[in-house]
Amino acid sequence: MRHAWGTTLAVGLLALAGLTAAAADDAKPYTFENGKVDFNTYNGYRRYTESCLRCHGPDGSGSSYAPDLTLSLKSMSEDQFKDVVVNGRQNVNTAAENVMPAFGTTEDVMLYLDDIYAYLKARSDGVLGRGRPDHMDKKPDQG
Repeated sequence: MRHAWGTTLAVGLLALAGLTAAAADDAKPYTFENGKVDFNTYNGYRRYTESCLRCHGPDGSGSSYAPDLTLSLKSMSEDQFKDVVVNGRQNVNTAAENVMPAFGTTEDVMLYLDDIYAYLKARSDGVLGRGRPDHMDKKPDQG
């Protein structure tokens, strides 16, 4: 009987660990409340507009020159996204040659990469519409 109890406890703990890991995977990099985003996500919008819009179009929606990032982030992990931004990517096929330059040494991108990702992920998840988002009043360090 003691062995069965120990096995049941071990199985229960493993299941709880799996649920905790799944919850961590589902954690969103943004906060959206009452129609407003957190300051970091808003900052991501600002940084995206400054550094990414010229190729990827307004609101991450793509252009004739670069892909729609709101669609890309539906199948791309955060790590994959950041790897492409840092290291760049080249896709060459018979129809086109697309090159994403590396931004790994661009301070204005690298310092705010988490914010840019949060903004684009909120757009990709359908939480945030097009245009300049309203933001909460406080910066993270203002409590």
